[in-house]
Amino acid sequence: MQFKHPEILWALFLLVIPILIHLFQLRRFTKTPFTNVAMLQKVVSESRKSNTLKKWLLLLTRLLLLAAIIVAFAQPFSSANTALQEKETVVYLDDSFSMQAKNNGIALLEKAVQDLIKNMDGESEFSLFTNEKTFSNVRKSDIQNTLLSLPYSYKQLNLNEIGLKAKSMFSQNNGTVKNLIVISDFQERIAAGDTGLDSTLSTYFVPMQAREVQNISIDSVFVEANVNDQATLQVFLSGGNQEEALPISLYDGDELIAKTAAKFKSDGEGTVEFTIPANEALNGRLSIIDNALGYDNRFYFNINSKEKIKVLAISESDSDYLNRLFRGEEFEFQKYRLNQLDYSNLGNQNVVILDTQLSIPSSLQNILRTFKNDGGTLIVVPDSNSDISSYNSLLSALSATQFSEKIVADQQLTAISFSHPLYRNVFEQEVTNFQYPSVKEHFNIQTSLPTALSLDGGDAFLVGDDGLYVFTAPLELENSNFINSPLIVPTFYNMALSSLQIPKSYQTLGTVTTVDISAEIGTDDILKVAKEGYEFIPLQQTFPNRVRLTFDQNPSEDGIYTIVQNDQALQNISFNYPRTESQLKYLDIGTLENVNNMDSIPELFEYLEAENNITAYWKWFVILALLLALIEVLIQKFVT
Repeated sequence: MQFKHPEILWALFLLVIPILIHLFQLRRFTKTPFTNVAMLQKVVSESRKSNTLKKWLLLLTRLLLLAAIIVAFAQPFSSANTALQEKETVVYLDDSFSMQAKNNGIALLEKAVQDLIKNMDGESEFSLFTNEKTFSNVRKSDIQNTLLSLPYSYKQLNLNEIGLKAKSMFSQNNGTVKNLIVISDFQERIAAGDTGLDSTLSTYFVPMQAREVQNISIDSVFVEANVNDQATLQVFLSGGNQEEALPISLYDGDELIAKTAAKFKSDGEGTVEFTIPANEALNGRLSIIDNALGYDNRFYFNINSKEKIKVLAISESDSDYLNRLFRGEEFEFQKYRLNQLDYSNLGNQNVVILDTQLSIPSSLQNILRTFKNDGGTLIVVPDSNSDISSYNSLLSALSATQFSEKIVADQQLTAISFSHPLYRNVFEQEVTNFQYPSVKEHFNIQTSLPTALSLDGGDAFLVGDDGLYVFTAPLELENSNFINSPLIVPTFYNMALSSLQIPKSYQTLGTVTTVDISAEIGTDDILKVAKEGYEFIPLQQTFPNRVRLTFDQNPSEDGIYTIVQNDQALQNISFNYPRTESQLKYLDIGTLENVNNMDSIPELFEYLEAENNITAYWKWFVILALLLALIEVLIQKFVT
């Protein structure tokens, strides 16, 4: 038992006063009986004994009465150890897309918000954060409307991030009880990384459980060109039932252009194909109807008119291998001898290839340096008799790269750096039985550029990255059969492709995306990205013949956006939410340490309220004092 005013208990010493008074009243006096009252001595003796008992009963009753009054004023109570400590509460509310799942027809997020508003004390201050929003030291009434209209987020904090975020929102006061409430459906991905939570926090997990755990998702699309100006759109889905076919619709903008049914394998995977025009722009939207999660029932993509990559070769060779490599519709190829070259034409190119030049004039070096610094891609292929000093002058100005001695020896190209950006997505697996080309002569090279291809002696055959690629050997048939190797196609294709970041058919929100837009803008001009009701300005870097846009934090909504220059549409770009929330696989929270698991939000607040309850006893002592007063009256009246 504890006391609200324990200092009042010092008044119990006052109980000594009635005891002293009583003792004085019970002092014995010597009496001498007279003859005429001697016969009453026996009666008086018996009366005296009865009177003494009455006084002792009155003394005991008054002592208890006074003690009860004193204890009542001290206000005794009982409570848990933490009931008297100051409380701090931080709530994490999971608003990720998986909280769209329903239980009894209500979305898990909606149910969680309703239970919070219903059960949380309206006068208490607390802090709350979601995957993107933070509310510090607020009351329920301050954020009630915001919570009721809370949108879903494609982001998801893991347990380690939740713990770190919550700890930053608690005060530094070590004397308070810090309650962390985590409300989530606890998908497995929430446990990514370190799952240990601070043991100094009182952590409560409230799992929100969906009735259905099956969800069908449109995961990705792939466009494959066919003959006769047609293309095949492959759509990949997951989570379906093998026994049921799911209708899927294809829209161009708001116009329905095709509809079919998706069938699934035993593993839940499914593929659908649509035939679409190959050379026409398409603002595509795929749509299905699924009762589980709603965000992955639509998928946006777009096909823009193809932008050609401008490739210019400065070559003294009569070989036509470059003409054959860049003859497709994706490229606009030009080839000149040095004495025929118009230097002013270089600034409009995306790729410049220096092929078998005996020397590089200083004037051309200056223009090539400017071209490379403006974001162009330079590919250098030396000649066996090249003036190495002019090459080194150019390369050393662009990177820490220099040719050294020429090595005359037959060697095979035996090593491919599969992690190099040129070959990262070329091979399904690392091949070892490849028919490798060979060289007769090559230059030794000292460089800080990453090596893409190597010879069997360990010397580099191709180095480069980020717009500069250097071969160490001539590619003429007299020296190498590399131009007849299948390896030449992905090598030059990816080098040229890296010069212009052409938008893919779709992008994924939450990942850094870079695209190049062919546009010439003034110093003060900017490109905007917009869709109906939503507009933003992305990070942009201006080059002489294009603008490079980088998307990171924006956009935050999926859809098809238009890139605009001075109210003129340049092209479209599509964004989709990541599909990481689509697989409804949940974490066994019973395996986690330092947490208290609660079945529901109402149960949690009932538990916290019980922990804070204080049972007061002062009323009972007042009642006891009244009873003792009544007992005293009865003793006075009936005890003689």
